[in-house]
This record gives sequence, C-alpha cells and structure tokens, in this order.
Amino acid sequence: MRLPARLLRRRPDSNKGDFGHVFILAGSAKFSGAAVLSAAAAMRSGAGLVTLGIPASLNKAIIKIKPKEVMTLPLPETTEGTLSLGGLKKIRDFIRFIDVLVIGPGLTRNRSTQALVRRSLSITDKPAVIDADGLNALVGYPDLLRTSHNARRTTIITPHPGEMARLLGATVRQVQGNREYVAAEFSRKHKITVVLKGRGTVVADYPDKIYINKSGNPGMATAGSGDVLTGIIAAFLGQGMDAFSAAKYAVYLHGLAGDLAAKKKTQPGMIASDIIEMIPQSIKKCS
Repeated sequence: MRLPARLLRRRPDSNKGDFGHVFILAGSAKFSGAAVLSAAAAMRSGAGLVTLGIPASLNKAIIKIKPKEVMTLPLPETTEGTLSLGGLKKIRDFIRFIDVLVIGPGLTRNRSTQALVRRSLSITDKPAVIDADGLNALVGYPDLLRTSHNARRTTIITPHPGEMARLLGATVRQVQGNREYVAAEFSRKHKITVVLKGRGTVVADYPDKIYINKSGNPGMATAGSGDVLTGIIAAFLGQGMDAFSAAKYAVYLHGLAGDLAAKKKTQPGMIASDIIEMIPQSIKKCS
C-alpha cells in the first residue's frame, strides 16, 4: 500500500505548524509508559508538535524517558496519581491551541479521571482519537461520542474486542463472531470511525466504508502496541487526512512496522518500542 502524497511530500517553506499539534491526555502513576509510547509514535509518524497532558507528579520522571521533542503539560491529579477532574479548566484553555486530541492511554478507571474524560470530550469540537480507558469512561455514555456541542467533531475510537464488548453491553464472543458487522453498525449509529483491533483489524466509517487490514503479526500482541497505533492515527489526522484515511493508513503502517520489527527482533522478542523504531522504514517502503 502506498501512502498518500500529503504524508510524504512537504513544501520547501513548511513549518511545524503545518503538520498538526497533537495533545495526548494519558498516563498515570501505574501506566506512564503508555503516554510516552503514544507520543513517540506520533512524532515518528510526522506530527509537527506533540504535547503530553499528564499527572503533575509524573512530569520529572517522564521528562527523562520521553523523546526530547515531546512537550508536557502537568495537570492536577488524584491521590492515586491519575488525572483529576480538577484539571478541566487548564485542559479547556489548552485545547484551543491544538489540532488533534488523544485521550485514553494509561489513564486508569479512577472515577475522577473518567469524569474528566467525559467532560473533556463534551467541551471540544477538535478531532479526537479515543482509546483504552478513554473508551472505558464512555461505557454507559455513548451519546458523548456525539453531542449538540460537538456533532461535527471527527471522532475515531480504537477498541480491542473487550472494550468493544463493554461499549455494546455484549460479550467478546459476540464481537469476534461478526467483527465487520459490529464495527460498521457502531460506526453508522454514532457517525464515527471505528478501528476494531485484532487479527484483521477492521476500520469502519459511516455510512459504508470498510477496510480489513492484512499487515501485522502475532508478535504485536504485546503491551503498548495499541498505544503506538493511537499515536500514528493522531499524527495522520493532524496532517490533514480525513478520519477513514488516517485510520486505514495508520493501521496498515503500524502492521508493516510490526512485520519489520519481527524480522529484526523475532515475534516473541519484539516489544512496542521496536514498532516505533521501524515507523520511518515503513514510511519509506510505502513511499
């Protein structure tokens, strides 16, 4: 698969603002790595700017392990070291200056954090990529995917089968038994783009677009791989792609990077960071 020209060719007078500012609300005391993986993947996939919105107490530690190019926005936190609803005003003020919102990696299911997810989504019309605990916060609140305030917002969700089952109030077996139908129906109902992860990842976009991915391998079933995919999707959105194209090309590129990483590291030996390392080579192969 060839990547579209807009992801490959840059005008001589380009500046970083031309390629999107991705804001990632992510991380917690237990899961700081998820935030870093998403941010690194977004940078390697062409995002012009990436800012991590993280619990304030994590800032010093994350500065030591994140890519030097990634910025941070320390935010109020709960006693459990997760993002707090008290950070909503600061988030609202910052969102005005970004192009894509990512919400979910490593957030946990803390009640205050999940309330923050719901409130953050309700106050913005910026394109959003929702993953992991961002999706768990929407169980029972599917209408927040589309509200009167953000009815025109571009929204991409990236559930694995378990998260999709929770959103639907179904079982994983029911989801896996008819993956294309489940993804397409949820997409049509909520007018969003669905990336149902797993073998043969399904990308569904309303009213009737479907893509079944063929790249990737079982070695990618490793901690953090989904966080990497989220970062790639956000970077492609920030570079001006429509939701379906951003998701489709990101899923393919993510799988191709995983295939290249497996050749170098083996399937059992590869980790999510290896996938990020192979993103530039994957872009080169698709150019």
